[in-house]
This record gives sequence, structure tokens and C-alpha cells, in this order.
Amino acid sequence: MRNTLDDDDRKLLEAPNFAHVATIRRDGAPQVVPVWVDVDGDRVLLNSVEGRSWPKNLERDPRVTLTVTNMENSYEYLTIRGHVAEKTTEGADEHIDKLAKKYLGTEEYPYRRPDETRVKIAVEPDAVHRQG
Repeated sequence: MRNTLDDDDRKLLEAPNFAHVATIRRDGAPQVVPVWVDVDGDRVLLNSVEGRSWPKNLERDPRVTLTVTNMENSYEYLTIRGHVAEKTTEGADEHIDKLAKKYLGTEEYPYRRPDETRVKIAVEPDAVHRQG
């Protein structure tokens, strides 16, 4: 199993495919949520709001598994086991706007609330596997 992304992996991550993000809850149970996903080199980028449960899970335990399914061929998917390499609010608002353009075709993220703080999470792969 490899620990870097190849060009085909990046194509799946760059297309408007959803990632299912698995984290570990405080009680040890898994939590899986669908999220928008982006890629920057060998890092996978996620975006959320401070205080939501899955980012809080990553503060306690930085291990994460992502599965990205090709929306055009559900038999093709990418699984990445990794860890949080960086979590920042810097550039997170611009990042969610970039994701809104990719997934919704809008210039700005339309569901932003004035009381929320966006956070951008960079995941570094430890193991990468693509099927299909």
C-alpha cells in the first residue's frame, strides 16, 4: 500500500465527488459524514465549522479515513487512511467558497452563518488505495 497520491487519485479528488470522512467518537464508536473535498499536492483538504462533532473528534484523535466514490462510476473509489497535518481558520472562508464553486457552481458559499467560524483541515495520507 502506498502513502502518496497519484494523478488518478487527484482526478477523483478534484472532481465534484463527495468524501465520506470516518473519525472516532469519544466512546470509541466510528462517526462517518459526507463532506466536500479538495486536494493540494499530497494533502487532502476538508472544510467544516468549529464546534461540529467530527472536527472535534479529530482534535482528540487525529486519525481519519476518507473514502471518495466516483459519482460517475460507483465501482471506482479511493480510500485514504491518514492523520490531520494541519487545522487552521486562515483561508478557510475562501476555501469553502472554492468548494461551493466546485460543488454548487456558485461564487460564494450560500449557507454561511455570521456566528460560525470555518476551519480548513489538511489530511496527510498514511495509506492510499484505489479500486476500479
